[in-house]
Amino acid sequence: MKSILRTLLAVSLLGVLPIALAQDVGSDVKKGAKDTGKATDDAAKSTGHATKVAGKDAAKDTEKGVDKTGHATKVAAKDTTKGAEKVADKTGHATKVATKDAVKGTEKGAKDVGHGIKKGTEKTVDAVK
Repeated sequence: MKSILRTLLAVSLLGVLPIALAQDVGSDVKKGAKDTGKATDDAAKSTGHATKVAGKDAAKDTEKGVDKTGHATKVAAKDTTKGAEKVADKTGHATKVATKDAVKGTEKGAKDVGHGIKKGTEKTVDAVK
């Protein structure tokens, strides 16, 4: 009888063993799922943070690029303005010189014409006398 009891006890223990193991496996699966969920959450937070930082860096770099482009445009505009002013000064000077020369030429021509008229008048007066 002792051996039958031992056998029944052994069989019943062996019968309970899969249930205990199944509960242990279920517990492990649940723990693994929690760990995976936490790891996924951490990865998502890290990725989100990295994306945010990269976005801020990109915005700063874009702003710096815009500032440099604006500065270069401003410098180019100043250089263009200075060049235009120099050309205008040179053109104005050349026009002034040309105008003075034209006035001198006109005055000389008028004097020559006046001298010619005077001579012609004198000759006419002499001829009339």
